[in-house]
Amino acid sequence: MEQQPAPVRTVTPAVPAPGVRRRPRAAAGAALLGVALLAGCGVRLEAPPADEPVPDSLEVVRRTAVSDALLVADGAEAALEEAPTERERLVTELTRIAAASRAQAEALGGEYDSGLATDEPSGTQSSAWDRATPADVVQALDDAAARSRTAAGTTTDGPLARLLASIGAAQTVSGERLAAIADVPGPGVAAPRVPTPTGSGRAAEEGTPAPTEPTEDAAGTDQDDGQDDVRDEGGTVPEGLTAHDLSTLVVSEDATRFAQQLRAAITSGTKRDRLLDRVEAHAQRADAWAAVAGTQATAQDPRRAAYAVPRLADQGDKALVIDLENDLATDYASLVGTTTAGTRGVLVDLLVDAAVTLDDWGAEPEPFPGLPEQAGDEVGA
Repeated sequence: MEQQPAPVRTVTPAVPAPGVRRRPRAAAGAALLGVALLAGCGVRLEAPPADEPVPDSLEVVRRTAVSDALLVADGAEAALEEAPTERERLVTELTRIAAASRAQAEALGGEYDSGLATDEPSGTQSSAWDRATPADVVQALDDAAARSRTAAGTTTDGPLARLLASIGAAQTVSGERLAAIADVPGPGVAAPRVPTPTGSGRAAEEGTPAPTEPTEDAAGTDQDDGQDDVRDEGGTVPEGLTAHDLSTLVVSEDATRFAQQLRAAITSGTKRDRLLDRVEAHAQRADAWAAVAGTQATAQDPRRAAYAVPRLADQGDKALVIDLENDLATDYASLVGTTTAGTRGVLVDLLVDAAVTLDDWGAEPEPFPGLPEQAGDEVGA
C-alpha cells in the first residue's frame, strides 16, 4: 500500500483585536530603563509647595496688635540702651513698658507662624529701632493705643475686643506715664461722655424706640441714618446692653459718686478738688445711663439715697478711689465684649478713663486693666 504524505498544517498568525495595539517588548524595556534612570538621579514628581493661608479680618486685627506691642517693646529696650543709669525712674518705666508689651503680645497669641519652611514671621518691626528716645516710645505707644482702641470698638469678636480695649487702655497709661517722666509732650486723653438718645425716659421705659433725628451731611442734605439710637456730640449709644447691664451701670456710677462725695466732705485742699471732679463725672454718667435705660426720673430708677461705702475708705482717699475705679474698669471691659461692634466706642473710652484715673491716684500700672483673670500673669506679680 502506497504511503500518503502528511498533510501540511497552515499556521495563521494571531491578529490583535480591533482597537488593541501591542506594545513592542523593546519599547517596554526602554520605558522601564527610563524609570530606573530617573529614580537613580533622585528626580521625583511632587505637589507644588503649600501657600500660606490668607488671613481673615480678625487675624489681620490680631496680627496688627501683636506687631504694635512688639514694636513698643523693642523701642523701649532700644531706649534703655541710651538711658542714663542715674535716671532710675526712667529706666524702671522703660523696663516695665517693655515687659508689659511683651506680655500683651503673648496674650494676643504672639507672632503668626504657619509652619512653612519659607515662612517669615509677619508684622515684625523690631528692625525699625536702631536706636530710640523716650519721645519715640511715647509716639509708638500713642499710635498703638489708638489702633487698639479703634479695633476694640469695631471688631466683631467680643473676647478679642475686650482684650484689645484693655491693652489700648494700658498703652494709653504707659504713654502718659513715660511722657511725664521723660518730660516730653504726651498724647493727652479726652474725657468720655455717655451719649443719650433723644426721647429717652418714659418712651424708652415703655419700649418705644427713641425717635431718630435727621443728620446733615457735608453737602447740607438732610439724611436719616436709619438707627434708633440717636447720635449727639457724645457718640453712639451702645447696642446690646441689657436692662440688667444698664441698671448695673447706673448703680455702679452712682454708688461711686456717693462714696467719693462722702470722702470729699472730710478732705481738704487739692485732694478734695480732685475728688469732687470725679464726683461730678460719675454723677453725669449715672444720669446718662439712666436716660439710656429709660428709667431716669421714674419709679424704675435703680439709684438709692445712700449706699454702703467700701471699708477701704478707712485707708484714705487713694485706697477708696482705686477700689471703686477698678470695679468700674472691670464693668466696662466686660461690656465691651458683649455689645455690638461699631457702637461700643464709649465703653472703650470709659475703660481708658478708669485706667488713667487709677494711675492718677497712684495705682500700680497693669498690662491688662479691667481684666481680673489676668491678675496672676501681671508683670512683676
